[in-house]
Amino acid sequence: MGGQFRPARPPAALRPHVLRYLGYREESAVPVQRRQAPAAGVALVIGFHPLELSGPELGATSAAAFVGGLSDSWVLTRFTGPQAGVQVDLTPVGLYTLLGGRALPNGAVPTLDELSDPVLAALPDRLAAAPDWPARFGLVSDVLAARLLDLRARRPAPEVMHAWRRISATGGGLRVSELAAETGWSRRHLQARFSAQIGIGPRTAGRVLRFARASAMVTGSRAPLAGIAATCGYADQAHLGREFRALAGVTPGGFRAEWSGFPFVQDEGPAAGQDRPA
Repeated sequence: MGGQFRPARPPAALRPHVLRYLGYREESAVPVQRRQAPAAGVALVIGFHPLELSGPELGATSAAAFVGGLSDSWVLTRFTGPQAGVQVDLTPVGLYTLLGGRALPNGAVPTLDELSDPVLAALPDRLAAAPDWPARFGLVSDVLAARLLDLRARRPAPEVMHAWRRISATGGGLRVSELAAETGWSRRHLQARFSAQIGIGPRTAGRVLRFARASAMVTGSRAPLAGIAATCGYADQAHLGREFRALAGVTPGGFRAEWSGFPFVQDEGPAAGQDRPA
């Protein structure tokens, strides 16, 4: 199996909502399966070849270009033969703005064609025709800038954006009651508005972000699992193990083994867990 992976940073103006680009090109004569666990961001995959997708919430499907919303469950990807494209890692606030004021429900993975957005649907063919990775990244940046930097674009409510920033900054360590007090909303109103504009509720978002930090440490280091559990706010190593089985379908050790040796498993950071190619 051979592979080419080209990470790139988006232009500075896009970085508040666009975490990273990853160009990828692989080919394998035997099936390649990868486990995509819950992550702190969402992945816009602009692929050129069909990819098999399956999971406990998703079922089984096949798609080349799609977007995965925030989720508290895992997805398995599988391919044989060629795979190539560009993965764009976005914050959920960025995705809401990109989609014109629309959040994806927990675990939703619509294809770009299903979004009824001709500009996004045309991206796979445009990128495939581009001569090299810089040209592809430039095309993606132009499309994203036209949406994300438009002053007329629909964005989440300021209170929702504040809550998301606080959950992100604390790694999921804030109680919903604290977030509600900071926004001036009731817990029920925050839950409803946050879910509608981010895709999952604030409590679930905290759980996902805590797990994303832990999974990045599991794959990005050889640190003892007990230490990772303590650092990420779990009661103990057993608690960490239960969360891995619930959210990733595998033990922490099994997750580490699956991703060991992969060249672009990111160290702990804001896009933790969201930099692996689909």
